[in-house]
Amino acid sequence: MTILYKVHNNLYVNLTNKCPCACTFCLRQTRDSMEGSGTLWLEREPSAEEIIADFANFNMDDFNEVVFCGFGEPTERIDAVLQAARYVKDTFGKKTRINTNGLGNLINGRDICPDMEGLIDTVSISLNTPNKERYYELTRSRFGIGSFDAMIDFAKSAVKYVPNVVMTTVATTISPEEEEECRRICGQIGAKYRIRPWED
Repeated sequence: MTILYKVHNNLYVNLTNKCPCACTFCLRQTRDSMEGSGTLWLEREPSAEEIIADFANFNMDDFNEVVFCGFGEPTERIDAVLQAARYVKDTFGKKTRINTNGLGNLINGRDICPDMEGLIDTVSISLNTPNKERYYELTRSRFGIGSFDAMIDFAKSAVKYVPNVVMTTVATTISPEEEEECRRICGQIGAKYRIRPWED
């Protein structure tokens, strides 16, 4: 099964298929891999030790960043993420990033952001839309309509502990007016706003 895989100049970590959302636009609904990755559907969740061992199969000089992002929500396994991130920092001195839906505090029943301090350099959060009703409609989160506010609270906490917090929407999926509203929300939080390209 694919644990680590290359995307552009970064090495991605696929450590779970669990996710509290069933987003209408999620890539895993239409594919089982990324270019050259092999299937990202896991037979089982790899242990932190297995994740760490897999780094020996790659020349880490080839990569700019290690990104925790596979076919599931990485904060479903925050302890394994942090253990692997510590190994990456101590062994290779590489930048680390978590791509997340921002619902990690709901998933874990606590604020996980303080645990990221010194281990995670970037948190990229899927903002998706400035409207909580539309957010719920798009993500179909099992946590319900309160998911949007929880994601915003996660971002507010993350900026206290992580040097680079980015909130993203996907190009062409919302109006220019909504993008401006997203930009305003990010400005209030202290996060960067990024419109990422549509992938099909």
